[in-house]
Amino acid sequence: MKRIVILISGRGSNMEAIVQRCADEGWPAAVVAVIANRPEAAGLRFASERGIATAVVDHQTAASREAFDAALAAAIDAHAPDLLLLAGFMRVLGEAFVRPYEGRMLNIHPSLLPAFPGLHTHRRALEAGCKLAGATVHFVTPQLDHGPIVMQSAVAVRADDDEQTLAARVLATEHVIYPLAVRWFVEGRLRVEGGVVRQLQGASQLLV
Repeated sequence: MKRIVILISGRGSNMEAIVQRCADEGWPAAVVAVIANRPEAAGLRFASERGIATAVVDHQTAASREAFDAALAAAIDAHAPDLLLLAGFMRVLGEAFVRPYEGRMLNIHPSLLPAFPGLHTHRRALEAGCKLAGATVHFVTPQLDHGPIVMQSAVAVRADDDEQTLAARVLATEHVIYPLAVRWFVEGRLRVEGGVVRQLQGASQLLV
């Protein structure tokens, strides 16, 4: 049984989708903890109500970025995870934090990486005149919003879209591809070869 720890900063809607699909589909895994960097993160209540351990490592009280990363790692390691998930976790993590979890840490980013890493992805896609937007599940590496791509979703950009309407449609696809990518990981269906992620049963790694 694989042990999953999820990091959030707010509502944690992707965390909710993963917890629900894990239970509904009977994955060989369990979400054992949800950890937030903000005490007011709404997702903590969702997790607690379902018997999942919760913790807060408040970045605002840390003496330094390195001290925060160390405290966060200690909170995570207390649950001995096989897989660490970033689900709307709005902190940049240092290389010393990332390296011990490399190969077993996933993130979802609201753009078709490598396009638009960082913040304000939907605004930037609209300003660039993109005809497609989407989301990317990827393994986390020390380089921000990079790392081998597990799965992507593609959403057509409409002529009347603004940031909010585009973001809502992309988020709906995130709730599909992130749980699926996590299930593939815990069931041993992924392999990274030369920086490229292969789904070992040949399933599509693109949702359109």
